[in-house]
Order: sequence, then structure tokens, then C-alpha cells
Amino acid sequence: MTAMSDQARAVREEDAFDLSRVDAFLKQHVEGLAGTPTLSQFPGGASNLTYLLSYPDRELVLRRPPKGAKAKSAHDMLREARVVAALKASYPYVPAILACCDDASVLGQDFYVMERLRGAILRRDLPPELGLDRDGVRQLCLGFLDRLVELHQVDVAQPGLRELNKGEGYIARQVAGWSERWRQAATEGSDPCEDIMAWLAASQPTRDNAHCVIHNDYRFDNVVLAPDDPLRIIGVLDWEMATVGDPLMDLGGSLAYWVQADDDKVFQSFRRQPTHEPGMLTRAEVVAYYGERTGLDVSRFGFYEVFGLFRLMVIVQQIYRRYALGQTTNPQFAGFGDAARYLGMRCRRLIAAEG
Repeated sequence: MTAMSDQARAVREEDAFDLSRVDAFLKQHVEGLAGTPTLSQFPGGASNLTYLLSYPDRELVLRRPPKGAKAKSAHDMLREARVVAALKASYPYVPAILACCDDASVLGQDFYVMERLRGAILRRDLPPELGLDRDGVRQLCLGFLDRLVELHQVDVAQPGLRELNKGEGYIARQVAGWSERWRQAATEGSDPCEDIMAWLAASQPTRDNAHCVIHNDYRFDNVVLAPDDPLRIIGVLDWEMATVGDPLMDLGGSLAYWVQADDDKVFQSFRRQPTHEPGMLTRAEVVAYYGERTGLDVSRFGFYEVFGLFRLMVIVQQIYRRYALGQTTNPQFAGFGDAARYLGMRCRRLIAAEG
């Protein structure tokens, strides 16, 4: 399992920072740090940047925003740290927050540092060394969904979480907000998608299903599996978009990434997690299982699935806009404009299927 742990690499030149300043700050705020750290960067993720600080006897993880223009409410590192800290007592799968920094003289941006959770993080394909047969893959999938159900059962009235609750109208705010983000992220040649946004506005439910803590980016590559048991999840990462909102919107967001074995070749090329493996639930089975576990009505889930894809399309386009403007040179973003156009077409297919 050690070989399957995320391996940090050399820091990309555009993402480098003055390690000595960060080291000095951390030694003032994290008890017991000693020695000189080395710095490396985790390759995963297309939004915020994640680094490994390796001290002689301890490993820490630093999270910071990307450089360049960004959406008004995105990449708020201190908010993410507050949410994780507030969840720790009732949701044991979050890492411990060790330090937060809003002093621009240290790194030039807000950042936070947390403990490193060692274990396997699943990417595009299921590593054969896990030794999971079809039944094992199914149990892995069900455990993954159970952790989401457990998150949605967390008491939102506790300090640090209740402040996130803006009350009724979450779905309406999301439809309006992400539609505006799409318009702001437009680049030359991008699809206007006014028809998709009009359908979402007209088809949205009149009321929220519930108000609970939602992750808003719940995927296999954001969970950590125990080193000694691949069926046990020990960590859930990347809480940037977490809030209090509608649970079916959270599930719809997760399914936007859920590429199954019978999807078309283009969508297969998007796959970032092993949801195509024999034993994995299909999207329809995921929705049915979630409905059984929670008692929520999932009979009209089409809206949530379309919205999840639309939101992913916006995120992809926002990243592509940064690339198109030269604010990042990461070559993996060069095809994101085409990816956004494909997601728009996929939204239209689902809308047509809804009748």
C-alpha cells in the first residue's frame, strides 16, 4: 500500500515559494517542529495547490490557492480550514488542522497546514495490489457512499458549521450563482449554454430537500484508504467547497465524475477514478442506494445530475480561462476548453432524456 500512496514530486517552478519563511512561521505555531524541511508538491488537483513539507521526524501538508485571478468566493483557504476544524469532533475522517496563516508576508497568500494522512488514494485505475475481487470492489463502493451518508447526518447546529447555513433557497442560489460564474468564465469560442441555464432555472425544485453539511467535491481521489485495509476509509480531503446545503445537490456533484463502464469513449477519457470496475455501482444504483440509506425521495434525480455536470463544466472552464489568459502554464489544462464543450453536450443529452 505504501507504493499506492500519493507521491509528492518536485515543485513546479510557477508554484514555488520561499520555504524558509513558511518554516519560520510553522516553528512559531506548531509545537515540536525541528530541523530543516524539504518541499515537494502533490500532482493531483486542478484548483488549489497542495505541498508536502518533510521534517526529519514529521510530515505536514500545506494548502494554498493558485496564482492569478480567481472567482470571488473560491480558494478561501482559511474558510476551508475552519470547516475542517469544526467537523473534526463529529466526523473523524478529516485531518487535524495545525496552523493557519493570513499574513501575506509569509507566502503572499493565505494558507493552512494540516497533518498528513498516510494511505492509498485511488486515481484512474484500481491498483491490482489491493487484491479486490468483484465483491470487494462493491464493498469499497458502498463504504465510500456510506461516508457521504454519514457526513450528511452531522449536526449542522454546532459552532463552526451553523454559520454556513443560509437557510432555505440553497438550490436556487446555486443555480443562479453557477450560471453567473459560467458567464464570467467565458472565453473565445466557448459555448454560451444559455439553453442549459434556462432549463436549470425552470426545472429546479421549489424547495430544498434538507440542510446538511455537504462536501461538494466528494470523489474517490479525495478519500484516503487505510494502509492495512483498502475497504476502510481513514480520511476525506479537499473541503474547499464544503458548506451547508442540499444533500441531493452533493450527490449530483459526485455523480458528475462517475464514469461507468458503458459510457461513451469521450466521457471515458474524463475518468479520474475507478468507477468503471466490475462491482462498482452504476450511477442509477448509486442514487437508489443513497435513497434507501437516507429515506430521501430520489425519484426525480435528473435535475441534480444535470446540475452536477453543469457545475463541473463551469469549474473546468474557469481553470481553462486561467490557462488561456496565461495565468498558469500547466499543460494539463490545455484541453479543458474542449472538455467544457463536451460537458455542455452531455447536459443537453440528459435534458432531452428528461423530456
